[in-house]
Amino acid sequence: MNYLLLTYLLYIIISVLLTIWVGRTLFINGMVFLMKIFKEDELLVTSINKLLLIGFYLINFGYALFNLIERTPVATAVKSVEVLSQKIGLIIIVLGIMHFVNLIALFKLRSKAKKEPKPAVPFNVTESNFTS
Repeated sequence: MNYLLLTYLLYIIISVLLTIWVGRTLFINGMVFLMKIFKEDELLVTSINKLLLIGFYLINFGYALFNLIERTPVATAVKSVEVLSQKIGLIIIVLGIMHFVNLIALFKLRSKAKKEPKPAVPFNVTESNFTS
């Protein structure tokens, strides 16, 4: 049995599933934050959220593939589990870092949106304003 090939296969499957799960969770739950930041503009929020999800996937899948190569021999099942746990652990750390980067960015956007003055409502001067 080729343990290196088995390790690669399991690593790819687990990395893809973890990345998709975290990405979908961020996509669904991040919608609330984005709606507040972008003043309930659903079309804009959906568009931005999809772009963030694509960027998240590209960065994480790219890192997972970059991290695929194993330079030490994997000749036993034990070594395969060790290598796999190390690689999956790194993917989980990267996913966690990406999650916190997204949260920080959303928090900063929300703070900035709160500080912006609200647009003034135009006052229509009509005859009805002066008569009652």
